[in-house]
Amino acid sequence: MPRVVPWLRRRADDVAVLLLGAMFASFIVQIVSRYVLNQPMGWTLEMCLTTWLWTVFWASSFCLKHDDHIRFDMLYNAVGRGTRRVFAAIGAVCVLAAMVVSLPGTWDFVSFLSIKRSATLRIPLAYVFSIYLLFMVATVAWFGHRLWRVLRHDEEPGRPGAESPR
Repeated sequence: MPRVVPWLRRRADDVAVLLLGAMFASFIVQIVSRYVLNQPMGWTLEMCLTTWLWTVFWASSFCLKHDDHIRFDMLYNAVGRGTRRVFAAIGAVCVLAAMVVSLPGTWDFVSFLSIKRSATLRIPLAYVFSIYLLFMVATVAWFGHRLWRVLRHDEEPGRPGAESPR
């Protein structure tokens, strides 16, 4: 298992690179078609927007470490270890509750979008926005794992590098 996780992380990074590459290629096609050929193409804008959406949620779910995310932790860093552990548990419970409560409604909405298609590429919108469901599941899994580690005292809150990567 220890060798599988780094391999999976590298594959997640590969997917993010492919998404960014597709976005960049469609952006270049858009620039050339619009400003060189004077024939704008609508699909390139939609491709850029879709790949950007997927890149952001994919990378947030599988590529970034928890410490890479923006957070407001001035109060967290100003208190002792015991209070940090309580803060970490409360924060994890809040995120878990918000995600778990909103998951059924999000699932319903994404399922509803299967009847609609994107304007130019004609992709079902459920495919376009399904990445958010994956993001929600990954977030629930990560914060569930963090809560478990905090409650078992496996995680040392506030110590650099103590938090497990995503």
